[in-house]
Amino acid sequence: MSYPGMPRALRDLAILIAIAVALRFALPSVSLATEVLIFAIAVSGCTLLLGYAGLMSFGQSVFFGGGSYLTAFAMKGLGLTLLPALAAGAVSGAVLAGIIGLFAIRKRGVYFVMLTLAFSQVAYFVILAFGHVTGGENGMTDVPRPALVLAGHTVSALATPGAFYVVTATVFCLVFVALGRLVRSPFGAVVVALRENDTRAEALGFNVLQYKWATFVVAGAVTGLAGALHAMFIGYVPLNNIEFEMSERIVIMAILGGTGSFYGAFLGALIYNVAADVLSSIWPRWLFGVGVTLIAVVLLLRGGAWSGVEIVLRRLSGRGGRP
Repeated sequence: MSYPGMPRALRDLAILIAIAVALRFALPSVSLATEVLIFAIAVSGCTLLLGYAGLMSFGQSVFFGGGSYLTAFAMKGLGLTLLPALAAGAVSGAVLAGIIGLFAIRKRGVYFVMLTLAFSQVAYFVILAFGHVTGGENGMTDVPRPALVLAGHTVSALATPGAFYVVTATVFCLVFVALGRLVRSPFGAVVVALRENDTRAEALGFNVLQYKWATFVVAGAVTGLAGALHAMFIGYVPLNNIEFEMSERIVIMAILGGTGSFYGAFLGALIYNVAADVLSSIWPRWLFGVGVTLIAVVLLLRGGAWSGVEIVLRRLSGRGGRP
């Protein structure tokens, strides 16, 4: 569907708002809808790395968990309101990604993957080692949900699930529009060129390490922002936010949905979290079903579930069915 007179960013924003509104009423609870959007934001960072930069990172839990813990510290210790708290989450993720990226992006392939995995394990044990501050295996409890304050006036206390969903949906829309603009910019074109052949890009004069590092930092900031929202959402920072399992979950969601589009990040988060919420209550082995689904997607839909959606949409619009 095309809108000749509408800018691409505005069109994307309209679609994302429609998705957020439909999700609120399509799912059985507003809490589940909120969780889907939070993880969609986290997965979008992984999609930027894997789908556009060609970097498979198993260190996303560092940024997600780091955003959760550091934002919780800031809210409890400094009494931050919503916007500064969200900024703290994004900055936390960006700083952690910046530090890890200085080491990781110098390696390629499996070495890059293993370095990000190693940093994930280090972060996990750091949180355990400082259990007297972080809560250790019990996690950090009593995390407040900050109020939305503008120009010194409290707009909303965000005490209800519906109010917090509106905030989460707003962040979701803005992040996805911003990432869409980023990958369509000259910067994004260079990042894709690096994915295809970084040796040729370097021969053309582009600083490969600099572009990879910047992409890694952006992905970390987005994932840290999602971690901050998650801490506010559940009022608690569980240890598994920074475990390797969280990185694994984010990567699975990215592959399920498809790494060729940020809409795939949303679809992957939707499939995984709905399965976790609905199937887990009726089938203790629900992860087996997720595993089978992942195998089927990898074998039959190389572009993820979103590529299947695109095929259907093209056929309905009469433009053919090629992915």
